[in-house]
Amino acid sequence: MNIVAFVIGFTLFVGGIVLMGYSWDGTTFNWIMFTGGLATISLGVAIPYHLLKRVDG
Repeated sequence: MNIVAFVIGFTLFVGGIVLMGYSWDGTTFNWIMFTGGLATISLGVAIPYHLLKRVDG
């Protein structure tokens, strides 16, 4: 379960960084992409933290 939580968290974290990077491209929905990237990074940190707290503790 540790590896699954790591892969999910890492994928969400990197995907959020990429999404935030694409938000500076100048499209009309750049604030939505930036907010979505911020939420994705937050989920990438929060989901494995909560999963590992229940499994390892």
